[in-house]
Amino acid sequence: MDAVDRRLIDRLRADGRASYAELARTVGLSSSAVHERVAKLEAAGVIVGYRAVVSPSEIGLGVTALVGIEPGEYGNDADIADALDRMPEVESCYAVAGDEAFIVKVRVASVDALHLCLGRLRGIEGVARTRTTVVLDTRFEMRPHQLSIAEPALDHIGDSANGAAGDHRADGADGAKSTDGATSPGPSIEPAAGPAVEPAAGPESGTGSEPAAAPTD
Repeated sequence: MDAVDRRLIDRLRADGRASYAELARTVGLSSSAVHERVAKLEAAGVIVGYRAVVSPSEIGLGVTALVGIEPGEYGNDADIADALDRMPEVESCYAVAGDEAFIVKVRVASVDALHLCLGRLRGIEGVARTRTTVVLDTRFEMRPHQLSIAEPALDHIGDSANGAAGDHRADGADGAKSTDGATSPGPSIEPAAGPAVEPAAGPESGTGSEPAAAPTD
């Protein structure tokens, strides 16, 4: 997957209904080339689907909760996961490390509906207890990661730094170009001579660790 593919993915994640002509203008390719690239991303399993994103509150699901599921001593994670998958209130399910085996995101219409949902969660065979956190406000979710910004930017910085270093070495070795095209030697800078400082004799032990004395008139 190259930089063009990352830009296509970013655009489709922002607008899954974008036409091939719009995608082509985004990346500067023809519509047929973009069609082929998108088809390859779909075949490779990078793009797995397109769906509408709706406002939960507008469809009557105004209560969201995160519920930790802790299995009992003989609880089977696979069986619990299958039971969670059959519950329509469970929107997402994550297997996690720690005492809890899963954290699920539940969306329901009301607090009463949440109470009933929690009862069904605790009734799943193998579940010992649950821990519920009710969401008061959603600041953001499902935010797409900008693939076209992260890695290419670092590559560009590295290429610029290497190019500048190469130009600097070339200038130092070949000299500067004059305006008529001839090569003139670069400026020769002699190191300034510092004051001659004789090292002071060290202590009798002969370690020589004492600093030198400054010269006097």
